[in-house]
Order: sequence, then C-alpha cells, then structure tokens
Amino acid sequence: MQPVIEVTNLSKTYATGFEALKDVSLEVRRGEIFALLGPNGAGKTTLINIICGLVNPGEGRILVDGHDIVRDYRTTRKLIGLVPQELAIDAFESVWWTVSFSRGLFGRSKNPAHIEKILRSLALWDKKDAKVMTLSGGMKRRVLIAKALSHEPEILFLDEPTAGVDVELRQDMWNLVRSLRDTGVTIILTTHYIEEAEEMADRVGVINKGEIILVEDKHTLMQEHGKKELSLELDSPLAAIPESLSGHALQLDSDGRRLVFTYGTHGPRTGINALFADLGQAGIRFRDLETRQSSLQDIFVGLVRDRR
Repeated sequence: MQPVIEVTNLSKTYATGFEALKDVSLEVRRGEIFALLGPNGAGKTTLINIICGLVNPGEGRILVDGHDIVRDYRTTRKLIGLVPQELAIDAFESVWWTVSFSRGLFGRSKNPAHIEKILRSLALWDKKDAKVMTLSGGMKRRVLIAKALSHEPEILFLDEPTAGVDVELRQDMWNLVRSLRDTGVTIILTTHYIEEAEEMADRVGVINKGEIILVEDKHTLMQEHGKKELSLELDSPLAAIPESLSGHALQLDSDGRRLVFTYGTHGPRTGINALFADLGQAGIRFRDLETRQSSLQDIFVGLVRDRR
C-alpha cells in the first residue's frame, strides 16, 4: 500500500544548536491510526509541526499523498488537520464562527451542514453560540478538534489531544477518532496516556532524542517485545531463593511469600514446566498463582531506558 506520509532522512537543528531530529525516516499508511510515542523533548511535536508546515524542515524530504510539503505546500496543507497541544483559540468569538472561519482559511466554501455535523459529533452543538472564553478546558479542546476537521482533511494529527480532558470527554473523542478512521481518515496521534495508544493504534512508532527507535505493528510489538510475569503465592515464606533455582529468572518479594517468574511471550519455550519441576524438587509449594502480560507502557519504558 502506498503510504500517505513519507518522511525520508529528515533532520532539524534549531538556531540555538539544538538538534531536534536526526535522520528520521518514517512512513504512515493510508487509513491507519499511528501512535507516535516518546518522552518529553524527544522530537514528536517538531516532527508533526514540520509535516504540517508550521516549522521549516532542515535536511531531508517529506511527501504527503505524493506531494512535496515545500514545493506543493498549498496542496499538502489542505490535506492535513492539526489538533495542537496548546489551547490557542480566539477567546472572544463564538464556537460556530471559530470553526467556520477555520474552514474558510483552507479555501473551502461555506458548508453549514458539515459544521453542524462536526459540532454535534463533539457534543458542542448546544455551545455553538457561546464565546470560546466561557468554555471549560475540555470543551476548548473539542473546539480545537472541530477546527481541525472543518475543512474535511484526509489526515488528522492529534498532538496530546486528551491532555487535561476528563474521562467522559476522552472516551467521546476516541469514539470520534474511530469513526473518522472508518471513513478513511488517517490518524497520527501522540499521547502521554499510553494505554490509549495501546487501545487505539494500529501501528506504533517510538522516538527518543530525535531518532526513531522502532516502528512496528502494535500486535507484533506486544508479542516480540512483551514479557509475562508468573506470580506464585507460597505456602511458606522463603528467606532466599535456593541455589537450585538460580537458573530461572526469579525474584522474591520482601516478605518472602511471593516468587515472581519473568518469561518471554514469543519463544517456543517459556521455561514454566522446568520451573515447576525444580520447585517440586526443592520442596517449595504454592497456594495460588497469577499471570500478568506486559503493557505497551512497560515496553515503551524499556525501549527508552535502553537508549539512554
């Protein structure tokens, strides 16, 4: 499938000498939800702003739907909607005016029915005549999304879209994102709520210190980089792990009543059968057990830690 966004050997160094991006290459597929994850200062917002035409690129090339963002900037900007982190909205105008005006900025003719559809989908219809300054932070965030959708973009960037938003509003936003993806809109999101990326994304990219560490299908990533923990509640406490069990990846909790065994999820052998056999030979019995699968959060933290 032809990617809708192609970033090739992109680097960006600011006038201060700070190198924000280092030889970044990335492809985003048409119609997918792509989560770009990274710690603060990793380069996520710089990359997004360059693709959206808000920051001048340094070295490298970016194509949006086959169009060069520098040479064909008018075309590429019409294809993209951006929901930025900052709540930068004209406080003294109404919600309806703000969203309608944003549509006009992209050269789109008036379409009140489309604006109404957006406002209703974001639960903003009853606020259409309210001045932006009277809205809560969560409602202002919704107005930003409405502005980004006003000109019917094919690609939507969501840069920390649920920051400061309550749980109910967050769920509504993700329902909207799913419905947009179902209509063919490509979604690129960054979020500090990594459980949201785990739930929503088709593929995940991890960026750290301006470099792309990994781009992978979410399910493949969870399988290949994930681990499981088997927690055993012991019949009797242990003072230490016996030497006969030293070949297993075991940890003993502080009161000696729980053994935790960590194993990979993608290999043909997990080592659990051998562990149980060795526990039996050591005379160690347990009364209960439970397993825990690594989350995307665990994998992300491990990847970033390994690159420090």
